[in-house]
Amino acid sequence: MAEATSSNPAFSRNPVFNGKAVANQTPTISAEGLQDMYERPSATPTDTQRMSYDGVILKTAGMFVVLLATAAIGFLANFPVPTVLGLGLMIGGVIGGLVFGLVNAFKREPSVPLILLYAAFEGLAIGAISGFFEAQWSGIVLQAVLATLAVFGVTLALFASGKIRASKRATKVFLIALVGYGIFSLLNFVLMITGVVTDPWGLRGATIGGFPIGIIIGLFAVLLAAYSLVLDFDSIQRGVKAGAPRKYEWSGAFGLVLTLVWLYLELLRIIAMFRN
Repeated sequence: MAEATSSNPAFSRNPVFNGKAVANQTPTISAEGLQDMYERPSATPTDTQRMSYDGVILKTAGMFVVLLATAAIGFLANFPVPTVLGLGLMIGGVIGGLVFGLVNAFKREPSVPLILLYAAFEGLAIGAISGFFEAQWSGIVLQAVLATLAVFGVTLALFASGKIRASKRATKVFLIALVGYGIFSLLNFVLMITGVVTDPWGLRGATIGGFPIGIIIGLFAVLLAAYSLVLDFDSIQRGVKAGAPRKYEWSGAFGLVLTLVWLYLELLRIIAMFRN
């Protein structure tokens, strides 16, 4: 099966994850050197300073600690009553998250301070958005979090079992669909801020037989995010197998958090539309 490259720029631009890295030449070793290596205990990824799954998990957890800390600030600013401060934190968080997200996504070498700054700003935005939604629909944040964990867990289990894999053909279809969804989202945003569409959900609020098309579009976006997770898992697996330097664990963590944030926001919006 042809290898697929992740659409996540945190992975796709780096030869460590896209399968284009060239392995280092192994130097000639003497018989004494071989015997010495044979007698030594097996080296772990930590000992060799190489990328490992445990390292990616720890870095991802570290990013979420920062994200959740700032998310709490944004959430409390908009809950139980939305405020001007909450709006300001949301806008600032969105702008900061976008800027640092793009900077990190297109950097070939991971920068820990910049990655953590992304997590901090993204946390402010997500927290403020979540607080606003929770003020309207009690319990919606917990529902969205549980739904995100469920999608992540099922996708990871299917990938680990080998029942789902990234393929070149599926990834091409995914990229086309992703571009189409991006164009729709941008158009919807422009129509909403210019007042051309007055529905709170924009074009998503249009209905077919009384059923909002936004829910259909949202479920489609969740499928895109789930396949993006598959591509992320595949890229991380490549990095570990290639023996990438341990610093790229931060790139793996950043890519995962980026996708999980997208997935959470899509599920939050779908649940809100159902409850509306």
